[in-house]
Amino acid sequence: MTRKTSYRSAFTLIEVMVAVMIISVVIMALIEMYANNTHIFSSMKKQTMINQYSSFLISNDDYGFEDKNINLNDLVKGFDLENSLRRELKETKVKLVYTELETIDMSEQESSEESEVSSSLGLEIGRSTLQTDDSSTALMRFRIR
Repeated sequence: MTRKTSYRSAFTLIEVMVAVMIISVVIMALIEMYANNTHIFSSMKKQTMINQYSSFLISNDDYGFEDKNINLNDLVKGFDLENSLRRELKETKVKLVYTELETIDMSEQESSEESEVSSSLGLEIGRSTLQTDDSSTALMRFRIR
């Protein structure tokens, strides 16, 4: 007596559904990683740009000690820049906000016996905040008055 054995040569519906679910979970994880990386890159790009704008403020003595609405082209008038960058800076509006943190009166340090001329020398410490539409940065400023 010979017994006939049959072997199946195809996957069952359950096996196919499990494989599809595993593949879809892996694809969703990859899409989420891509979205997170894109968001992080975008945030870093914005922060880099605002840091670059603040470097323009550091190198310009005419701005930073008052509250003012300007475009970034005003900060870089003395710089040698490409025309495309200059156009971009003309379109970017920023708000400068200056907050005086402390004033140190240096005239108290001098004794009246040593100098006959009274001076009103002082050191002002403040914070200049450069605000764009979507981000901001702050710089500490020192000024002798």
